[in-house]
Amino acid sequence: MKIGAPKETFEGEARVAMTPESALQIQKLGHTCVIETGAGAMAGFSDKAYKDAGVEVVKTAAALWKAADVVVKVRQPDATESKRLREGQTLISFFNPAANEAGMEAAKKAGARVIAMEMVPRISRAQKMDALSSMANIAGYRAVIEAGNNFGRFFTGQVTAAGKVPPAKVLVVGAGVAGLAAIGTATSLGAITYAFDVRPEVAEQVESMGAEFVFLDFEEEQADGSTSGGYASVSSPEFREAQLAKFRELAPEVDIVITTALIPNREAPELWTEDMVAAMKPGSVIVDLAAEKGGNCKLTVMDEKIVTDNGVTIIGYTDFPSRMGAQASTLYSNNIRHMLFDLTPEKDGVINHNMEDDVIRGATVTFDNEITFPPPPPKIAAIAAAPKKAKVPELTHEEKSAKEVAEFKQQTKTQVTLLVVGAVLLLGVGLVAPASFMQHFIVFVLAVFVGFQVIWGVAHSLHTPLMAVTNAISSIIILGALMQIGSGSFLVILLAALAVFMTGINIFGGFLVTRRMLAMFQKS
Repeated sequence: MKIGAPKETFEGEARVAMTPESALQIQKLGHTCVIETGAGAMAGFSDKAYKDAGVEVVKTAAALWKAADVVVKVRQPDATESKRLREGQTLISFFNPAANEAGMEAAKKAGARVIAMEMVPRISRAQKMDALSSMANIAGYRAVIEAGNNFGRFFTGQVTAAGKVPPAKVLVVGAGVAGLAAIGTATSLGAITYAFDVRPEVAEQVESMGAEFVFLDFEEEQADGSTSGGYASVSSPEFREAQLAKFRELAPEVDIVITTALIPNREAPELWTEDMVAAMKPGSVIVDLAAEKGGNCKLTVMDEKIVTDNGVTIIGYTDFPSRMGAQASTLYSNNIRHMLFDLTPEKDGVINHNMEDDVIRGATVTFDNEITFPPPPPKIAAIAAAPKKAKVPELTHEEKSAKEVAEFKQQTKTQVTLLVVGAVLLLGVGLVAPASFMQHFIVFVLAVFVGFQVIWGVAHSLHTPLMAVTNAISSIIILGALMQIGSGSFLVILLAALAVFMTGINIFGGFLVTRRMLAMFQKS
């Protein structure tokens, strides 16, 4: 079949749904490729590059829509493009089905099949087709670059002869794909990075990237991410108030705020209020990645950059991926290519639109003159639900006291029993052993007892360095070898030299291992 990519009609859109590289891969499935002239120009892909990849280049959009059996796009089709859909044709594109009823009706009337890339279910098998994540990744990275372009200082701190420059403080609100990309970029640029998310389970991911997770002093059972495909859920009014109070506390301190918070099929929640903007320092920057859905900051103006009266720059661009056209086109075209791989299981150039497949069914919004949106939930959960933790009942003061007394009595009983048994055994040995032996034996028993008590009180994670340094110290026996190394016998000298060599390894190796192990417990 012919897979065609038209030139995007949305003003300023630089992305293209097919690159020369992805076209080569699509042709391996048995398809042929066609593209509108100039479709890849803004992303840096010339018509010649497409021709060299075996792609047919047509002059007009009308000719492309007429020739292609499958049309691949980036932006949802406009009214003119929707009229060009025909029966049996497949459209693969971002489609915004929740707010595009007219587009779905037009596709249904035309008998076309529409696959909406934003509807790809979030299951492991579909990650290679998850265009929302690939575009959010670019948006998060680009948001930090735009913030840096409008921020008047370095991200990293510097101490020079000309003066001291403090590091920038960056707060990322929302630790999804875009948020994590922003955290990684800000941290790598040297900024002190803070991150907040209503899902406490992402704290470990945030901290692993070198940022500090902002916790709230608020007890509320948050919805499991598995119930919403990994997205955040609506919080209670009490939680929201605690959240806003924390942001008001942070507002005067941070230099850059990047907001990424979105809830599917809802307006963006207001998280950075007007009074927080007023509390920020002049020269601070806010990048609102939720501007297309109303913005997390209500002062945000969609597709514009504004400067408030107190000198805070608020960026509300909605085309961050398009500002990196070549990279975004490469990732998005790969998402499209993988979708075509699933649609062509036999690699024979024949599209098999299998509505029993979780991924294909989940992304399909119209099929054979029917609207199939919203799709049923996938048979496999998007994210494995976290195991339910058994709630440990809180003990009263009297119960705690009784428990402590019982534990103390049990420990005392055990220790007394061991001491009595040890004393009896010691007396038994003393009845038959000579006095000179008993002196050494008692010292040995006491050394074992003291050593056991000392090591038993050390954390398990420190056992290796403890044993290493113990081996090093116990190698005091090297003194015996040193005393014998001056002997007149060659055999004694040889044995003493070997003893010095081996105990030397024990000493230096023991201290070296101890030092390296203890360094693992220190912050660099």
